[in-house]
Amino acid sequence: MEKYKMDFKEEVPKYIQISKHIKSLIETGKVKNEEKLPTIRVLAKMLSVNNDTIISAYKKLKNEGYAYIKMGSGTYAKAKDAYVKLKKDYSDLFKKMDKKKFDMYVDFAEENPCGEYFPIENFKSVVNEVLTRDGLNALVYQETLGYEGLRNSISKYLWHGAIDEDKIIIVSGAQQGIDIISKAIVNINDNVAVEKPTYSGALSVFKWRRANIFEINLNDDGIDLDEFEKVLKKNYIKCFYTMTYFQNPTGISYSTEKKREILKLADKYDFYIIEDDYLSEIQYKDDFGYISFKSLDTKDRVIYIKSFSKIFLPGIRIGYLIMPDLLVEQIENSKMTTDISTSSLMQRALDLYIKHGYWRSYISKINSLFKARYYYMHDKLEDILGNKVKVNDPCGGFSFYLKISDSINLNCTDLFYRCKKEKVLITPGVFFYKNNDDGLKYFKVGFSKTDEDKILKGINIINSIL
Repeated sequence: MEKYKMDFKEEVPKYIQISKHIKSLIETGKVKNEEKLPTIRVLAKMLSVNNDTIISAYKKLKNEGYAYIKMGSGTYAKAKDAYVKLKKDYSDLFKKMDKKKFDMYVDFAEENPCGEYFPIENFKSVVNEVLTRDGLNALVYQETLGYEGLRNSISKYLWHGAIDEDKIIIVSGAQQGIDIISKAIVNINDNVAVEKPTYSGALSVFKWRRANIFEINLNDDGIDLDEFEKVLKKNYIKCFYTMTYFQNPTGISYSTEKKREILKLADKYDFYIIEDDYLSEIQYKDDFGYISFKSLDTKDRVIYIKSFSKIFLPGIRIGYLIMPDLLVEQIENSKMTTDISTSSLMQRALDLYIKHGYWRSYISKINSLFKARYYYMHDKLEDILGNKVKVNDPCGGFSFYLKISDSINLNCTDLFYRCKKEKVLITPGVFFYKNNDDGLKYFKVGFSKTDEDKILKGINIINSIL
């Protein structure tokens, strides 16, 4: 009980000081996970405070995830998972660091084009055109589906009229799209299938919905179909979430044949395919080609998600969904409960940006700019890291997914912290798996925020640590 004793400072409420002290005991291991905390009466007497102070302290610990209550038994410590701390440390890097500090780092973690390449004059011209044309109307809320002009442009210029604009709904980026779909079709204890590994944001959404998540291993051309069908035979799967081009994190792209087979399975076993079109435009092979799940979908089984934020500018949160007929009402209602409307001004500006041909010319520019950097980084990873890691070759996107050799006694969590100390930022593989331990030998490195000098510097630092 001695460890619970403490001295109080007058300027801070006592219940906050008590909760911080116990939190520190849990974080340092002096109070073990699942260890029972002193009863309210005993701790109040020891610290010479009233019972209500301890009740407030325990309530604060519970709200922060450091304690839980067993009815009729008492309050117990809940040690934070090491991966929870890792995620917090990782996200804090991008929340709290300004551009000046970031310039000191080799940033292999972020994955969107550098702002310096964005044709700001084109964007300024369409914003000014919108304000001149529409005035205050450009700043008012739009209907739930989104600005009609943008939906029309998406249908006409991006889908060549093959998709009815009434089946398109504008959202604030891919993450919101996944969330809206999940709210519309996934209930507690529903079964969902995902690729293994997969986008951490999708995992978080499905976990938050308290769904049962089935992971399907990836081969070089997409998921293992035999494994997937075994899962489908034993469990009613509500939906399958997939990134079919330059999958996050592996960089794998699906073969057209495999897409057709999965569409057959969707019809046979009655599930929806959530197709997250991540970075399909960013291709470095001239003959790569592009055929989406949605374009092959004849049974209305695919819910298509596309975000402009990753390629356009991250601060402009716009994307869209293509809804199956049977889910239009559910998805629209889900969107309404999520937010009223996506930015009206940005929707109108993006509409003109697409109509004037700026979008296609920008994509062409991005592919040209990053192609050389892609091949430079790939070659340096293979030349310098050699047999220390296995290097993938996605031929598109902004990153490489690397596996640390089994002969090296180091995991990606330790590598992250050691790289961070050396001013290099990587993304640990543990984020991309339902069971974090499955990703301990993997990490991801991106090149969209680095020039060739920094790429070389960062790879050499990673090499020295490995």
